Amino acid sequence: MGRLQGLVSVVTGAGSGIGRASALAFATEGACVVAADLNFASAQETADRIEADGGKSIPLQVDVTSPEQTGAMVQRTVETFGRIDVMFNNAGLPQAATPAEDTSDELFERIMSVNVKGVFNGCRAAIPRMKAQGGGVILNTASTAGIRPRPGLAAYNASKAAVISLTKTLALELAPYRIRVVSICPVATDTPMLPTFLGADEAEGRKRFVATIPWGRLNRPEDLARAAVFLASPDAEMVTGTAFEVDGGRDV
Repeated sequence: MGRLQGLVSVVTGAGSGIGRASALAFATEGACVVAADLNFASAQETADRIEADGGKSIPLQVDVTSPEQTGAMVQRTVETFGRIDVMFNNAGLPQAATPAEDTSDELFERIMSVNVKGVFNGCRAAIPRMKAQGGGVILNTASTAGIRPRPGLAAYNASKAAVISLTKTLALELAPYRIRVVSICPVATDTPMLPTFLGADEAEGRKRFVATIPWGRLNRPEDLARAAVFLASPDAEMVTGTAFEVDGGRDV
């Protein structure tokens, strides 16, 4: 029996990268999965892969910056599967290296809207249902950038630090309701977002990033998926409020 057998999970940004790997891993461990993504075709592909492997999944097109759409996402989850046990707020945007003074209002607002407001919207939508059913788990994708920032990523770093603080706040607020809240903090990960961080010379950028990681490689999406499975499972009952680093020693 899988570690998430019988649980109902929602994963945003499930159409690629960490989100897709986590959605597939949740399903392998026995969870029903709502695969949510701004790109419906990608969400559909993830859900189809889960169904082809014998799991249960539905795809949803969701803009996490919209409170109405995140609320409807949770409502559809409950209508389809009866409850929501795991809310994984994973959708996010990267930032190309940019001096702080050259960061446009539009870029700053877009990153904050997706990376902070989007996470908050997902949390806010899931909390009432989790309270009513007696508990749940909320996972929020943050980053090592929120703990040990790199230069040139002021907006992105600030957004991920906000997610870590939001997570800690909600962990305290929701513990009496048996709702755990954890932020997952990956180092640079091989996903479709990675080239944005690497810059024009991707090979050199990759080499530069790897040099900062004691373990000697970048994350793979599956590294984060395995962490998410553990954190969502009863095995992690005493883990809440933590900024859970999956970074090969980057933040030491």
